[in-house]
Amino acid sequence: MTIGNRAVVRADGRAPTELRPVTLTLGVLKWAEGSCRIRVGDTEVLCAATIADRVPPHLRGKGTGWVTAEYAMLPRATAERSDRESVKGRIGGRTHEIQRLIGRSLRGVVDLGRLGERTITVDCDVLQADGGTRTASITGGYVALGAALITYGMERLLVSKIAAVSVGIVDGVPLLDLDYPEDSRAEVDFNVVGTDAGTYVELQGTAEGKPFDRAAVDGLLDLAGQGLERLFEVQGEALATVRR
Repeated sequence: MTIGNRAVVRADGRAPTELRPVTLTLGVLKWAEGSCRIRVGDTEVLCAATIADRVPPHLRGKGTGWVTAEYAMLPRATAERSDRESVKGRIGGRTHEIQRLIGRSLRGVVDLGRLGERTITVDCDVLQADGGTRTASITGGYVALGAALITYGMERLLVSKIAAVSVGIVDGVPLLDLDYPEDSRAEVDFNVVGTDAGTYVELQGTAEGKPFDRAAVDGLLDLAGQGLERLFEVQGEALATVRR
């Protein structure tokens, strides 16, 4: 992108429409049915999927399954140490919001009726945070979930791919996949959770200063769509290596 005679180059050398480098490493946990370590730039999340032959009480006897998620951040995942929430004795509001978002997103791409009375729990633990931990958790969580289902011969239950990416406006410029310094000074910040069928599970958008208009929303969604397409490709390449 060029503004006037000046090409916009971000601090890490990316163009406004570029994702940070994305790496998916499968099979990183010995005991999990499916596991994936996702690295997006300097953000790194360990995702693990567990399949259990039980469902929450409200689903017992109904012949349907459930997908849920838990999210946590290691104390030194950030520049300053944060206390473990298990030590505090309660889950914080941000953590509760994020893990509900991850669970909601992953449920949207699994045929729960055909899953039977099973629960799949996807644990997402942030090893290092530099912006986009929730979007990385959804993107990597899907791969851990997919790896578990493929390994156990249940890949038919995946109805589509799902991934998530951030977009925003920083210094008047629309940017894809914000890192922490960009996110912390963004005028507009969006998290977009979408499927490869072109549908959305969630759009989270906030103006930190001046309100944004419909044209800005449309432009940011188009930019997010470009990022999601690339993430779907990376997810597909990773899952193609999984064997039963």
